[in-house]
Amino acid sequence: MNPATHPARHGNRARPRDPTRARGFTLLETLVALAIVAIALVSALRAMGATAQSTAALREHTLASWVAQNRLAMHRATAAWPTIGEYRGEAEQARVKMRWEEKVSGTPNALFRRIDVRVLDARGERTLATLSGFAVRPLR
Repeated sequence: MNPATHPARHGNRARPRDPTRARGFTLLETLVALAIVAIALVSALRAMGATAQSTAALREHTLASWVAQNRLAMHRATAAWPTIGEYRGEAEQARVKMRWEEKVSGTPNALFRRIDVRVLDARGERTLATLSGFAVRPLR
């Protein structure tokens, strides 16, 4: 240590520490730390909740998409010429019940029919997936 910069040389005496005074955090410091931890925990819980909700919604939309794809695949697999009109039904995918609505319409080409499938939740309140496809008139 440089003697020229030592506090005792300039008349600034360092206060000696009180050996009886306990070292540690003050109540205010502890409360501030607790507040910071509480804010961090609340933020983490909100993020976890949002992740859980988006995961559930993604699962529901994926299952609905599979229901719609199954409807179009059924038309392709049977190779039947669908009658123009609207049809409704229910399907279950991974133990989740859903409603589907199917609209078969004509196209400018008489050899094709358009099939629009809409999948709704079990109560029929929300559209979860829509899919369109075409059926080709079978050769005779």
